[in-house]
Amino acid sequence: MIVFDLQCERSAHVFEIWFNSTESYENQRERGLIECPFCGDTKVEKAVMAPRIGSKSNRQSEKSVAVLATNDAPTQEDMNAAIAALAKAQAKALETSTWVGTSFDNQARAMEAGDIPTASIHGQATAEQAKALIDDGIAVMPLPFPVIPPNQRN
Repeated sequence: MIVFDLQCERSAHVFEIWFNSTESYENQRERGLIECPFCGDTKVEKAVMAPRIGSKSNRQSEKSVAVLATNDAPTQEDMNAAIAALAKAQAKALETSTWVGTSFDNQARAMEAGDIPTASIHGQATAEQAKALIDDGIAVMPLPFPVIPPNQRN
């Protein structure tokens, strides 16, 4: 697995995503499958990443702790706005997605194999099923907020 910091073209939002490989990232980007979680832009590129190198003793020094403590921490309003933006992005993505329930892994595999047309789907998968899909290079991601199945809505 590899993590990349990505940046959207429209608003220059920076976010990180894990991929199986660089090839997996390139394939998903070229197919427009990577979307900015803040604004929905699918035109993304790798952002400049700073390496995180731990100290020799694997502990932060007093100086680095002091620097972290004096940086501007996000306010509750900032956190609420981020959560609201994430919820809005998920709701927008679900508008054009089809609920497939517990057949999610079978549907995703069938699309990858070309047996059925590619479409945006969402449903339920066990952790093992999701890991197997990712290991096989199939682009999936967990939704940040729970989704109520259509047959369980009031």
